[in-house]
Amino acid sequence: MKLSARNMLKGKVMDVKLGAVMASVKLEVGGGNKITALISVDSVKALKLAKGDKAVAIIKATEVIIGK
Repeated sequence: MKLSARNMLKGKVMDVKLGAVMASVKLEVGGGNKITALISVDSVKALKLAKGDKAVAIIKATEVIIGK
């Protein structure tokens, strides 16, 4: 599959927490860095995501907001 997104970080699933509708998926992407994504529970099931799986964080954003 080809995608237009340029920011792709390969990693390993460290944790999957399922809620009623949404799930939190934590990836370790190297150098001790982690990314957490919120995706639907249906997507977790469709991708069959589980701790220890290899996965890719694909980031497509038009803006980044940082606050302090």
